[in-house]
Amino acid sequence: MVTILISIASLSAIGYLGYRVWFLAGALADSQEYIETLESTNEYMYSRIEKSYDAMKQIDRLGAFESEDEAGTTFSLLNEVVTELKEEFNGSSEEKE
Repeated sequence: MVTILISIASLSAIGYLGYRVWFLAGALADSQEYIETLESTNEYMYSRIEKSYDAMKQIDRLGAFESEDEAGTTFSLLNEVVTELKEEFNGSSEEKE
């Protein structure tokens, strides 16, 4: 009788542990897919920021937008944001390599 109870308890434990392993393996696979998606999104965003930064530098190559009017203020704010994002993404891309 005791042997049967021990066998049932052992089989139950093995079944539960097998289920947990299966569940955790699925969760790990999902997280790896999420990380790959996030990395590709970061690469895409870095390339877009870099293109925007280059385009803004090309537009303002003569310093025409450095005036104090609305266009100059807007341009300087956009330039500041793009510069900060470029520095942030550039720093993270250098850390990867």
